[in-house]
Amino acid sequence: MTRALMLQGTGSDVGKSLLVAGLARVFTRRGLRVRPFKPQNMSNNAAVTADGGEIGRAQALQARACGIAPTTDMNPVLLKPQSDGMAQIVLGGRVHATVSARDYRTLAPSLLPAVLAAFDRLAGAADLVLVEGAGSPAEINLRAGDIANMGFAEAADVPVALIGDIERGGVIAQLVGTHALLSPSERARLAGYIVNKFRGDVGLFAGGIAAVGERTGLDCFGVVPYFPAASALPAEDTMALSVPAPHPPTASPRVPPSPRGRGERAGVSGRHSRLKIAVPLLPRIANFDDLDPLRAEPAVELVLVRPGNPLPRDAALVILPGSKATLSDLAALRREGWDIDILAHRRHGGHILGLCGGYQMLGRHIGDPHGNEGPPGEAPGLGLLDVDTVLGGAKRLAEAAGTEIASGMKVRGYEMHLGVTAGPGLARPMLGLDLQTGRRPDGAVSADGRVAGCYLHGLFASDPFRRAFLARLGAASGTVAYDAMIETVLDGLADHLERHLDLGALLAASRPPRLIRAA
Repeated sequence: MTRALMLQGTGSDVGKSLLVAGLARVFTRRGLRVRPFKPQNMSNNAAVTADGGEIGRAQALQARACGIAPTTDMNPVLLKPQSDGMAQIVLGGRVHATVSARDYRTLAPSLLPAVLAAFDRLAGAADLVLVEGAGSPAEINLRAGDIANMGFAEAADVPVALIGDIERGGVIAQLVGTHALLSPSERARLAGYIVNKFRGDVGLFAGGIAAVGERTGLDCFGVVPYFPAASALPAEDTMALSVPAPHPPTASPRVPPSPRGRGERAGVSGRHSRLKIAVPLLPRIANFDDLDPLRAEPAVELVLVRPGNPLPRDAALVILPGSKATLSDLAALRREGWDIDILAHRRHGGHILGLCGGYQMLGRHIGDPHGNEGPPGEAPGLGLLDVDTVLGGAKRLAEAAGTEIASGMKVRGYEMHLGVTAGPGLARPMLGLDLQTGRRPDGAVSADGRVAGCYLHGLFASDPFRRAFLARLGAASGTVAYDAMIETVLDGLADHLERHLDLGALLAASRPPRLIRAA
């Protein structure tokens, strides 16, 4: 009999996604068929599924924790913020509409049948479904028409475990206040709570557990200490970019000093010669987990440049990341003066790489005549690649693999973009993809090889390519095995939860949802 349990948070970024991933690995290791599910997600960090759809990156990570491929049913509604208060709705893995926040509140209830149908299909092949909420159920001003938290839980008759984040302070108020703001039927649905991200002596929180229990009647499933290694896992949204990720414990040893001496090469900083890579943080940055394998390399110093700051002059490489609103982000780049920094970087012999939307910005011109990513418009690009892009047409969503032409190293990843790029620069492609069916060129490289761009997301997760790419820039060869590192961290997270949560009580709190029970 399929069982389900929903994890809702007292707010955003309390650790719902990671706890679901860790619990998915825990119960999968115990022999259960586990499936992750999030009714509604809001993120520009997305993943492509094998059936050619897209879902939130967090659900793809959770599927990996279950040892299965991600499917569109795991995240039936994905909201992708664009410029001017608009968001693109991805329904069942496909672009459905672009609406304002006010219009979405009116539209959301009509999406609930599709959400429940996806949940029912997913649950039909599972022993346990772990459902993740979004934001907080206590946002009572948004309760009408809710499909992300208690609205879904009540429609599917799923019990709820509440998660509070003690790191941000006020966790007792988070839990007690959330409980107080729920309706009687919603409060009755709460099976207990988890305190997450604790630092220090857990025994000192015994009084807090008693206080929460006295005021809510809820049992505590456990107090989970902060787990630093989780920062190496792909993040769901841009809140994760506020804190640099530490190198994981499985990373390669420190890089020896360069025999050339300090400061002889752009991008080298400190006595251990770390290669400096700069990334401007654009307002609608998308698929920024492309950068995670670089952050994990001890030989790399990845600098995320925030608005109000110039790009560092000593960077060896500038990466223009993906964007959900390319023209809008290009305008923001110019407002910050980053275009001037990039052109100066190019004149001084620096390297530049554009990924997806960043690749489009490196060209001569970008047009969005039908307003696919915001108001219709056009703008000159940075002019560093001899290509032009017109946004529109069908969105390309596909997994892809091939080689980097310069090194011959294999790459793999996925494509997720609108538009067609054309121009003489395509005669020097960066990648050759889909080699099994005949090489399909992707991207462009400048004549001197210092500027390049492509549409393939995730290419830096390919270890041999990443090492060859960094070596060309003068970095010491790393030994990070990225996929193996992710598996190690997921296993470590599962071990961590095994030690600190009452897993038997959590499993006992789950129960058959209404739809499966009715079937």
